[in-house]
Amino acid sequence: MCGIAGVLGSPDEPLLHRMNRIQGHRGPDEQSVHVEAPIGLAHTRLAILDVTGSQQPLHGTKGSSLIVNGEIYNHTALRQQVPYPYTTKGDSEVILALHQHAASPGHSRSANDHAAWIHRLDGMFAFALWDVEQQELILARDALGIKPLSRTIVEGSLMFASEAKAFQAHDMYRPSLDRVAFGARLVWEYPLDSTSLLSGVSQVPAGTVEVWKVDEQGVAYLSDSAVIERSLVQPSTEWNASTQASSLLDSFVSSVQQRLMADVPVGIVLSGGLDSSLVAAVAHEAAERAEQPVPACWTVAGSEDNPDWMAAEEVASTFDLEHHQHILEPEAFEERLPSLSWHGEDIDVTVLFFQPLFEHMRRHVTVGLCGQGADELHAGYPRYRNLMAHRSELQARETALPENVRKPLLNGDLLEGDGWSKQQHRAEEPTNDLGSMLQFEFDHGQLSNFQLRLVDRHSMAHSLEVRVPFLGRPHRQQAQALPMDWRLPNDGLEKLALRKAAALTKLPKSIVERPKLPAGRATSPTMISTFLKGYESQTSELMEKYAEWAPVLKGQEELALGMGLFEAMHLNNDGWRQRHRTVDGWLSEVM
Repeated sequence: MCGIAGVLGSPDEPLLHRMNRIQGHRGPDEQSVHVEAPIGLAHTRLAILDVTGSQQPLHGTKGSSLIVNGEIYNHTALRQQVPYPYTTKGDSEVILALHQHAASPGHSRSANDHAAWIHRLDGMFAFALWDVEQQELILARDALGIKPLSRTIVEGSLMFASEAKAFQAHDMYRPSLDRVAFGARLVWEYPLDSTSLLSGVSQVPAGTVEVWKVDEQGVAYLSDSAVIERSLVQPSTEWNASTQASSLLDSFVSSVQQRLMADVPVGIVLSGGLDSSLVAAVAHEAAERAEQPVPACWTVAGSEDNPDWMAAEEVASTFDLEHHQHILEPEAFEERLPSLSWHGEDIDVTVLFFQPLFEHMRRHVTVGLCGQGADELHAGYPRYRNLMAHRSELQARETALPENVRKPLLNGDLLEGDGWSKQQHRAEEPTNDLGSMLQFEFDHGQLSNFQLRLVDRHSMAHSLEVRVPFLGRPHRQQAQALPMDWRLPNDGLEKLALRKAAALTKLPKSIVERPKLPAGRATSPTMISTFLKGYESQTSELMEKYAEWAPVLKGQEELALGMGLFEAMHLNNDGWRQRHRTVDGWLSEVM
């Protein structure tokens, strides 16, 4: 796991070093830059495999250069299939091997050609590969967008990075709010498509490869792009728990087994909910298959009588797992909110438990496994139960948007080149039925821009790599084929098929049948309420400051606090130099 960055057009070595410093938390083990005009590459490394080798950039036998963030879980099999003079024991070198193996001497390749060889990679990744022979930059991102990759144009040069805050390293970069993308985020609770909250900053879409070149004037431009893989909701007509639950469970064990691949210690994020508990339940079997140590577990909560805390204790005890527990300090939220806002690149304020959880894990392990992705695959969120109510809430927020934001968002005035994948986003279309809702969320960012962003930014804030076994190919393919009534039955608990699979383990019935609870507030409800109450006056003042957004903030007023911090940190080109200030110190800049 690492941080990657670069400049295509007019690379500058000091700029690349500054980008590395801003993303240094992603890779504290090594930092390097490589300049070979018109490309400059920067890399910060968190060593997971081949710890003493595999320094990046990696260089191919024909002069290509590669930087990677992520893990390629099938790299051992690919090494056996693809002839190449490998010089490392790490996973990233197979990308160079596949790229070179697919080359046709003297012939250029289209983005579709690149998509074909990249599709052979099974993992979570974002990478940048400079092909010196073709004078082209290849940017690619895994199918679910587990690993981030943002880009922007500054003075004709393409800048790209794992985190958008790295663009502050450029003296001519002037951050500003993308009002339409921000409005969409307030409606849907996450930025849509490949947009970000920053104007002119978008993402390489999940499951996409892009080819960038420079013209005769040295200006970078997007030459071609193609879809590598799209996650499709394709429910079958039948599913039999008595004959197929064991296969569903085995697909998950295989995904966990893959994600134990490491030359460093691995742990489990154990919240006490069904999803993380299932990771813990199969840990022994997966570790035996992978010939790796059985991972320990980590839990944080506001008190020992918290339901999550008690459920996690029961799970760890049932499976005889080493269990690390931490009670959040009374001042934990206020102390960590600046870090949450800085690293999160969003306006979140109720997911503060992520920061202390990952901080405590990192003292013992370098890799963690979490339960993210299960709710999207298996229809676990409460909103799926009543899509008409969800539609009404979304439409009320749409109506409350400022007119100059509402019209382009809803009336088809969006430009696809600005990070939008479609020209209008109205709530009624995806909320017609559960299948449409699930597919919309996969296609438009609920995973990549919300859940996976949270996990990536806040784990990497503490130099911890977190992997998501529910999104592994073996399990994902089976889960996407489940009939809708086995994801969300008319009567009974959500994630029915997954619960049938979980019941085949030794998980206590109380965990298998535990309903979905909201993350963040469930972990420490009293502490969050107390924290927000302590900032009521600042929140009220910020609601007045952001009066044009106040109607859509109704019912989610705490986001005004997040907006104030986002403005101070991310809309200030010098924010990265001041990131150790207190909440009050930051808010004083905008109030």
